[in-house]
Amino acid sequence: MFRSFTLFVQIWHKIAKIHLFYVSIMKIIMTNLKDKIQNFFKSSAYAVVGASDINYKFGYKCYKCYLDHGYKAYPVNPNCKSILDNPTYNNLQSLPEKCDSISVITPPAVTEEIIKEAIAYGVKNIWLQPGAESKLAVEMATAKGINIIWGGPCLLVELGC
Repeated sequence: MFRSFTLFVQIWHKIAKIHLFYVSIMKIIMTNLKDKIQNFFKSSAYAVVGASDINYKFGYKCYKCYLDHGYKAYPVNPNCKSILDNPTYNNLQSLPEKCDSISVITPPAVTEEIIKEAIAYGVKNIWLQPGAESKLAVEMATAKGINIIWGGPCLLVELGC
């Protein structure tokens, strides 16, 4: 009986240590994520790559969310002429002003090409919206020191749209 109790206590201590380790790691991750999001929102203008003129698509909702919250945002989509009565731009280089932060709402294969363009353009912050993520895209941006947000948080949720 004493032996069983001792074994139970040992196992309990190990579980408690693992739990504390997990909680510590999650705090670090969440703090890091909050910092990444704060840095993202320090930009004076934003590009929404993959913005759409179709109101039920996330590219439309994301662009509209920026505007609804008073942010200066530019829609980037070579396949449409305007969104919400604002002209669209074919790529980052065609924007009327420098955007240090971009949101990406494109399929993963397209996202990888966007990341290459963003690196050449000098983007400092990239937010890959859910569904746009690609391991290669994240690796390319990270290797260049770009602040990249990916893997779950959505701009619409963060801004309350």
